[in-house]
Amino acid sequence: MKRMSLLSILALVPAALMPLAVLSQTAPDAGSAPAEKAAPNYKYEAFAGYAYTSLNQVNQSRYGLQGVNLSVTRDLGEYFGVLAEGAYYKYATGTSNSTTNTGNPGDPSVSTVLFGPVARFPVYGKFSGNIDLLLGGEHTGGENQTPKVSFAYGFGGGLEYKLNSRFSIRTSGERIHDSFSLTGNSAALGFSPNPHWNARAAVGVVFHF
Repeated sequence: MKRMSLLSILALVPAALMPLAVLSQTAPDAGSAPAEKAAPNYKYEAFAGYAYTSLNQVNQSRYGLQGVNLSVTRDLGEYFGVLAEGAYYKYATGTSNSTTNTGNPGDPSVSTVLFGPVARFPVYGKFSGNIDLLLGGEHTGGENQTPKVSFAYGFGGGLEYKLNSRFSIRTSGERIHDSFSLTGNSAALGFSPNPHWNARAAVGVVFHF
């Protein structure tokens, strides 16, 4: 009987400890650190900023033009995206001594609509870089140039600083190719388009959503 009682007690010990073992596997430890929250995965980003372009398609121009650049990018992953952008440049970066002469002939303006792929890469800490290839159209207003809208393309890149998960600051620069007739002697040349490269730059804010 004593042997049977001892065996019964020994059998009850693991049975009593089993619920504690189950609870230790399922219940979280009150003293353990909470799991790290995953960073939000946004699919789009919008950019708005100050922009500049040179004006090589307008001969005898002395100053580039200032304006605004707006764009939307659809992310296709961590390192790639597709960009659609529009820019409008109107105000000369300087003026001559004359109160009636802005330093550029006529009253030129430039507007562009461009699309293309974007590739991103980390740089350091909160800094990242990007390169882009752009295709689309460009219009030079105020100069009666031919064509009304020129095929345009270019390439460039930028640097971005992440403020938080939603906002960043970005600077960028590109070289954009266009073909317009020269001003002043366009009729003598039969309004033949001439190719030009324009440097441009932008700085502004990015919103991720």
